[in-house]
Amino acid sequence: MLCQECRQNEANIHIVKNVNGNQSELNLCESCARKKDELDLSFEPQFSLHKLFSSMLNQGLYGKREEMLADDKKCPSCSLTFAQFGQVGRLGCSDCVAAFEDKLKPLLKRIHGGSIHTGKVPEKARERVNILRELDQLKDELQTKVQNEEFEKAAQLRDRIREIEQDIARKNAENEEAEHNQEGEEH
Repeated sequence: MLCQECRQNEANIHIVKNVNGNQSELNLCESCARKKDELDLSFEPQFSLHKLFSSMLNQGLYGKREEMLADDKKCPSCSLTFAQFGQVGRLGCSDCVAAFEDKLKPLLKRIHGGSIHTGKVPEKARERVNILRELDQLKDELQTKVQNEEFEKAAQLRDRIREIEQDIARKNAENEEAEHNQEGEEH
């Protein structure tokens, strides 16, 4: 098979790329592969977070690249601009997170599928964490129902929220009593 680039030499390098689910194949000779920087036999990692962030910003996550570069918002601590973050792919300090929060949230959401950490929870705390998450979700839903003037559904949600809060208060009281009894037995 001939090289798809020069159409003269024998293609001895087969490259398959999968970008966002679109698969492409390319058959090149060694010379054309080197010219296109497709032949890298070094075994050093090619992935880095700063390259990922930078490429996502360059792909127009925030609209036109020119708009991003024109943004002159700076971190108050290190003076890094969002445009510089877009070029480097790294924040300058911990205060950059707060300074660029409105622009970082969509980026994190795109990378992680959400902007809220939902990692592992210790077994002992799992039930409590799930209940608190449900409570937060119900409160958000209640607010939406009130805004949409769906007052009957809002009342049902309010009652459910009260039930959960009462259960939490009851369990907290039971836990405190158990701890108090355990301390009394130790002394």
